[in-house]
Amino acid sequence: MDKKNLGIYIVATPIGNLQDISTRAIETIDSADLVICENPKHSLKLLNKLGIKKKLVSLHDYNENLVIEKLSKQLSAKKIVLISDAGSPLISDPGYKLIRHCIKNKIEITSIPGPSAIIPALQLSGISSNEFYFAGFIPKSGPKIIEFIKKIKEKGCTSVFFVSSHKLNLCLKIMKDIIGNRYISVSKELTKINENTFRGFGNELEDIVS
Repeated sequence: MDKKNLGIYIVATPIGNLQDISTRAIETIDSADLVICENPKHSLKLLNKLGIKKKLVSLHDYNENLVIEKLSKQLSAKKIVLISDAGSPLISDPGYKLIRHCIKNKIEITSIPGPSAIIPALQLSGISSNEFYFAGFIPKSGPKIIEFIKKIKEKGCTSVFFVSSHKLNLCLKIMKDIIGNRYISVSKELTKINENTFRGFGNELEDIVS
């Protein structure tokens, strides 16, 4: 293999609709020596649908240092793809330490851009996105959610974050209490058959998004 093709390839995968994967992403995965992913069982479903068979190595928040140590000699000698369960790797997903290791050791890094839930959510919102703040995943506990929302309030610009469906109404209530009855957009099941976006003020959304 040509040395210029070696290194790490950060490849975005669909967030729901498999047709959103690019030809370049498919070709990159197909030509890789191995694929680093979060959940091998989840990624195997994607690869099977693409008709691609590859060795999968699991990387998550609790084993990233171990994976780096285990693959250290291969990172510069092979073509390795990094994917997440869905969307663009490293965006609220593991992989940051791996990329920092590659930068430090002058290992080639290439990004194959593609789907990310953040962009369609902004586009569908009807809210200005000239300036926005991405806050990642909302915390699990009530007190931490309150601190999370207070930080968003301080930003003073459009904010985007991920929240699980079972915490959505709690989040909307806390937002109304802290930020006020602001205009909000909630996107669910993006790119999937049941995709929907709810728009309105906080007190309106509490009744329709449950």
